[in-house]
Amino acid sequence: MTETNRKQLIFDTFDNKETERVPVGFWFHFVFDDAQFRGLEDRSILDRVIAGHKEFYDAFKPDFVKIMSDGFFGHPSLLEKRIEIADDLYNVQAVGPNHPWITEQVKTVKRIKESFNGEVATFYNIFSPANYIRIAFEAWDKDPEKFTRFFETEPEALAYAANEIAKDIAVLTQRVIEEAGTDGIYLSVQNVQSSTATKEAYQNYIAPSELTVLAEANKVSDYNILHICGYEHHQNDLLYYRDYEAKAYNWAVHTEKISLKEGKDFFGNKAVIGGFDNNTGTLLDSGNKADIAQFTVDIIHEIGDTGVIIGADCTVDPQIELDRLELVRQTAAGVSGKNNKQTRSLQK
Repeated sequence: MTETNRKQLIFDTFDNKETERVPVGFWFHFVFDDAQFRGLEDRSILDRVIAGHKEFYDAFKPDFVKIMSDGFFGHPSLLEKRIEIADDLYNVQAVGPNHPWITEQVKTVKRIKESFNGEVATFYNIFSPANYIRIAFEAWDKDPEKFTRFFETEPEALAYAANEIAKDIAVLTQRVIEEAGTDGIYLSVQNVQSSTATKEAYQNYIAPSELTVLAEANKVSDYNILHICGYEHHQNDLLYYRDYEAKAYNWAVHTEKISLKEGKDFFGNKAVIGGFDNNTGTLLDSGNKADIAQFTVDIIHEIGDTGVIIGADCTVDPQIELDRLELVRQTAAGVSGKNNKQTRSLQK
């Protein structure tokens, strides 16, 4: 496969066209903890993120790249003052298109993308507005229950903040595609992790801000990915997102117990991404290589080789051995695609 064809491979897969092989895609973070929020104040963090993408690309030559938003996890309005009560959420404001939090992301994405010489499709990680709030509360404020507390007691205030942040995320989405040149976004959404959170409440208070961002993405690109985040086994009801219009869908197969084939049917035969558990200590991370290969074969035998990308439920451990990921790719190539169909036909 030529370098140029790798990019077309992804577009054809997203379009449910027959391809010469099933592509493979994995990704991981390049900085951690507070560094994920401090890219604007510490340039060295962004340098590490840029270098990390290039090193991964050079070492693995992935079929596509999910460009990580490491260093920019915190919307400025959420970091300036700790939010303690509902009234504080009404102080959350959009920062506007000229704020460095937006302009520096566009510059960083453009620099990262330059490392790939136009050889592969790229998709920028965008958290939903509510997820920016949740992540700030959990990882910056170190209060993992705060988001659900506000959703259960002050959902209108939470919705206000999410809708303000959505204004910036919509601008960011448009600019990373049109100015930085990504082929689309990878929009991360998640159910509110509370037993009292209903689908109706989600649709009233969370969905509008997410759909604002997704609509903007779909205006400027036909190739956007919806990621229903099951990181650390957070559970999601996929019904919440059945009407979210995207080109491809990625969810936690192993947490939701919904296979790629079942999910592909659920989302109207749209393209799907995943198959492996992303968590440490699982098959991809530390299992027997023969079992990894067989699992790859089993996925393709179940779902077929059209409109599917083999990947994981979510971000994988950066310490994972790249030869394990390459094994998945080589195995998938050996049992899928036009050439294999022709060979199997001749053998009959």
